[in-house]
This record gives sequence, C-alpha cells and structure tokens, in this order.
Amino acid sequence: MTLRPIELRASGLVFECDAAGELDAPLVLLLHGFPQTSYTWRHQLPALAEAGFLAVAPNQRGYSPGARPEGVAHYATELLVADAIGIADTLGRPRFHLVGHDWGGQLAWLLAANHPHRVETLTVLSRPHPRAFAEAMKSDAQQAHRSRHHRAFQDLDSARLLLEDDACRLRRSFQDQGVADADIEAYLSRLASEEALDAALNWYRSAGTSTLALVGANVGNIEVPTLYLWGDEDATVGRAAAEATADCVDADYRMHVVEGAGHFLTDQQAEVVTRELLTALGS
Repeated sequence: MTLRPIELRASGLVFECDAAGELDAPLVLLLHGFPQTSYTWRHQLPALAEAGFLAVAPNQRGYSPGARPEGVAHYATELLVADAIGIADTLGRPRFHLVGHDWGGQLAWLLAANHPHRVETLTVLSRPHPRAFAEAMKSDAQQAHRSRHHRAFQDLDSARLLLEDDACRLRRSFQDQGVADADIEAYLSRLASEEALDAALNWYRSAGTSTLALVGANVGNIEVPTLYLWGDEDATVGRAAAEATADCVDADYRMHVVEGAGHFLTDQQAEVVTRELLTALGS
C-alpha cells in the first residue's frame, strides 16, 4: 500500500507526516528518534495498512518546518508528549497503538506511563524504560559511556559541528550501526540544514545537564501490553538497561532481542521489526 504525505495540526503547530491505511481504521502512531525522521517507519507503514490499521508517522517537533518554534523551552519533554496526544486527537482517536524508537521511544514510555487510558498497546525499539535507563546510568559505567553523546549534543554549537565536513559525524554514526548510504541520505535530506538540526538537538538541551537520568527516575510502571525490541549490538543501549525494563512493566510484556543488530533496527532488520510489531498488535 502506498505511503501518502499528510499534514496534521496539533499544539498550534503543523506536522508533516507519512501515512498509510484507511482513515477510519484503528490508529498506530509511530514516533521516530534522533537523528532520524518519519522515514524510519517506511517499511512498517504499508505493512500496518495491509493489516487493517491507519499508520501515521509524524516528523516531530523541530523536524517539521511548521513545528519548529525558536527557543529550548519549546522542546520540553512534556510538550513533545502533548504533541503526540494532540496528533491522535486531531485524528479523532481517544485510544491508539503507540510505537517509538530512540527519543520517540522515550516519549512513548512517558505517554503510556502518564496516560495509560489512551494507549491500546505499546511497542518500543532500543530505548529502555526511563527508570531502567536512569538506574543503568548510575550503576553501569558502560551505559554512561554509551550515552556520552547526550551531554555533547547539549552544546549550543553542536549542530554546526555535526554538519562539518559534509556531516561526517552523523554519517559515521549511521554507518557504524549498519545503515545503508541511500537511507542515510534520506535522513539527512531533512536534517542537513543547521536550523533543522539545531531544532532537533533542542530535545537534548531541554532535558538538562542530567540528560534523561533524573527524568527517568520518577516514571511509573507501564500498565498496557508492551513489546520491547533491542539489538544486542546497540551502541547506545547496553544489556543491563534493556533487561531491567522487564521490572518496569506490570502488564503483558515481551522483550525480543534482535541478534546481530545495532541501534537502528528498522533500517537493519525491517522484516523482524514488522513481524514482531504485527504480532504485538494481534495481526
């Protein structure tokens, strides 16, 4: 089924989205991470539509030109969560299936923890539950090392540095985790300007010098059916945080380890992600 671009208004902003499926079908909302875009979900969107869902992947705050307010304060995590809820509201969906990767996974955990009545099922890729992540940041030196980029990205000059030499640092971060060159170009086509990349980096700056650790320490357990996908070669998330996520879910929970895969699971193992997601949705 063909993807179609749509624009949705939420939080007083305009979000460019990729969508597939019938407008009256059950909603699956898919949230991308950094440094990615709605292109993350290019393989899952048509598969979800074929399975009878309306699948919508927004380019989130900072990534859509019409959703790019100036100032770090406009990128507070609670506003990012409100954007996702607002998009579902715009689509007329009081309840929906929620999927997130990386930063999108962080938002998905927070939304499900604080608004469980809105979420039918939760699927998260790579990013562990915020509390599991916070504990690992304190007790696992390897996790702190894996997450050192969080602090570096808060530097006000980080966008310029990341784009130097034809964005070689960003390219390397993708290449080292097995992302194909053509897909790297697709991601960078939206993030190659300093304005766009700087807005995306405001997610990290708004988190503060504590990165995500203090935020995660107070996040409650999840009470909706949850699937967690983690690649055992993920350069940013270690096994300790990944496995501790099980202690943070009080509903049906399944962790699927994708062997030989890194951080960017939808790029490296699209068929596995699609299969496991459809299973979690009961399709």
